[in-house]
Amino acid sequence: MTLTEEEVAIVRLVGEFVDREVKPVARELDHTDTYPEKLIEQMKEMGIFGLAVPEPWGEAHVSAQCYAMVTEELARGWMSLAGAMGGHTVVAKLLVAYGTREQQDRYLPRMATGEVRATMALTEPGGGSDLQAMRTTARRDGESYVVNGSKTWITNARRSDLIALLCKTDPAASPAHKGISILLVEKGPGFSLSRDLPKLGYKGVESCELAFDDFRVPTSALLGGEEGHGFAQMMRGLEIGRIQVACRALGVGRAALEDSLRYAQERESFGKPIWQHQSVGNHLADMATKLEAARQLTLHAARRYDSGERADLEAGMAKLFASETAMEVALNAIRVHGGYGYSTEFDVERYFRDAPLMIVGEGTNEIQRNVIARQLIKRHEVRSS
Repeated sequence: MTLTEEEVAIVRLVGEFVDREVKPVARELDHTDTYPEKLIEQMKEMGIFGLAVPEPWGEAHVSAQCYAMVTEELARGWMSLAGAMGGHTVVAKLLVAYGTREQQDRYLPRMATGEVRATMALTEPGGGSDLQAMRTTARRDGESYVVNGSKTWITNARRSDLIALLCKTDPAASPAHKGISILLVEKGPGFSLSRDLPKLGYKGVESCELAFDDFRVPTSALLGGEEGHGFAQMMRGLEIGRIQVACRALGVGRAALEDSLRYAQERESFGKPIWQHQSVGNHLADMATKLEAARQLTLHAARRYDSGERADLEAGMAKLFASETAMEVALNAIRVHGGYGYSTEFDVERYFRDAPLMIVGEGTNEIQRNVIARQLIKRHEVRSS
């Protein structure tokens, strides 16, 4: 499948927005850890928050391949902008796939315009990637659920109006995943944002700790209206989430490569441009080759997702390879720039601070390898005779 003419135009439009509006201000916004209010508003106007919302609720629904390319463009300008729409997209996909019609009609039209921003709350302070070990519970009480627990590393939590909360509606269920559900949560009494977490990179957008203390939500907030399906629902949602994280990595890596190619032609040493020195030229060749391999792997995962088939293996591979590649490319960009690569007056130090997020985000790469291995065995299981 190739992009439609309209999708090609959308990717081009976002690329032009990045060059014109994002790149000139990203360094200052990053260094001052400033929320990009103006850029987010422009993204709303361009329809970026509605790319995962189909008709009748949205107007600019695109394929996963187009969404991947848009994400790469945003991250090329500033990875935090891609992060600002990542969780939002996962929640939109969850609503489209599993929401009741009432839930879809309530949220999706306003999510498509960006009027309502959404995020997901999975990770807990003591749990990390072990989602089945979560301690946040939702106890049924009449026509409400009473939620108690905490979540951490929740991006955009302060500015999101809707949170897809993964919790245990049946803590005694065995296996544990059968007792997990998703609640569509809006802020209210008993919900608190305890603090914004300080971060190495990924500046400008907030990552918060959430606390729930006898927080009440109506039973109508249960995604799909039936308990016990939340874990499977979120695993499907994380397929597009991991493709998105892979694309963030591609954007960071691409920005690092583009800066390195420019610098290697402008900077001279020993009477010639530094790219002509074999050690520097080899770095550039390896950076470009691995980045292109990561891109093709990611687009393959996006095509698989578009086909409607399970894409957890492909999305996992893309996220793993693209994130590790971005880290390597960012480091090599510093090598190419020499001392200037360590200076905050050049963007390559930002790429180096942003790249590790994709290694640990949306499931660490250590967990990702476990997911890949399980799916490989599942697809290539040896049947005993």
